[in-house]
This record gives sequence, structure tokens and C-alpha cells, in this order.
Amino acid sequence: MPFRAEAQVSISLNIGSQPLWGPVGYDYVDNYYLPDIECYYNVPRRQFIYLDNSRWIYSSSLPSRYRGYDLYSGYKVVVNSRDPYRHFERDRVSYARYRNVRNQRVIRYSDDSRYYVIKGHPHGRSYGRGRDRDDRDHGNWRGRDRDDDRRGGYGRGRDRDDDRGHGRGDRDNGKGHGRGHGRGRD
Repeated sequence: MPFRAEAQVSISLNIGSQPLWGPVGYDYVDNYYLPDIECYYNVPRRQFIYLDNSRWIYSSSLPSRYRGYDLYSGYKVVVNSRDPYRHFERDRVSYARYRNVRNQRVIRYSDDSRYYVIKGHPHGRSYGRGRDRDDRDHGNWRGRDRDDDRRGGYGRGRDRDDDRGHGRGDRDNGKGHGRGHGRGRD
């Protein structure tokens, strides 16, 4: 009788850990390299890695010198390695061609249902989508995501769709029902 060998394949996914500003198309990501500002972002730790006085710093936000940097529009290169900064000089040269490239699709604007599990995705479930303390002061829900905009150093304090009627909650008066994506459905 012939022996039948079966290989077990273990696929590790971390889609739910990826930030809304991350590029679409990846089931697993260790780090992003951000060529515009020559920094990394570690997905599992949710921390930026940047060079400061010849030391690599891990931080939940970008340093003030990158205050105006828009994570949603800047290009991100997936780098799956434990300590990505060990290859910084190589990455800096190899990915310099992506500086000022602004055509990369990001998770927040994706209709791919794999990404709906990410907290704050406009098409996702409505866990915790009600108002938070900061939004009560402004009187309406503006579609902010705490992790990306406040801790993640988004830089502008609000997302790109705040005043254009595309963000979640624009049409539901802050109730957070997961509707109101600017498509006329209520």
C-alpha cells in the first residue's frame, strides 16, 4: 500500500493588526518602510521606528519633525524582517524611487472584506463606533480613529474625509450604525 504524505501548512495572518493607512493586498506584515520620511512602522507592536541621533527609537507616534506627514497618502513598502533597520542603508537606496509616490491604495478605502475586521474600517462592524470624549466637544462624529490619528502620529488630527461626506457617521448624526458612507444609503 503506498504511503500518503500530507504536509500541514500553517498560514499566519495579521490582517486585523494592520493600520487603516496600510497598503492593501497583504495578509501578513511585520513592518512597513516609509521612504518619504525614512522610517519604519512595526505592525505587531504598533510602533514607529525612526533614527534619532544615531539611535533607533521605537515610539507610538512619529517625532515632531514629521508632524505634517500624511500616512494615508505616503507610499509604504512591506518589509518582513525582525529588525528592519539593520538593512536601512539598503532600503534607503532601493526604495528611494517611491518617495513622493501617492497612488498606493490603503486599507481604509478598500472594499476587500478581509479588511473589515480592522477597527475603524468604514465597512466593518460597529464595535466602539460611538462618540468619544474629544468628539463630544465638537458636537458630531468625524470618523476619527484613535490608534491611527492620535497615537500613530497621523499629524493632522482628523482623517481625510472629515468634511467631504465620505467618512462613516456623516449621515447618521453620530450614532455609529456602520452606514452613511456617502453613497446615499441610510
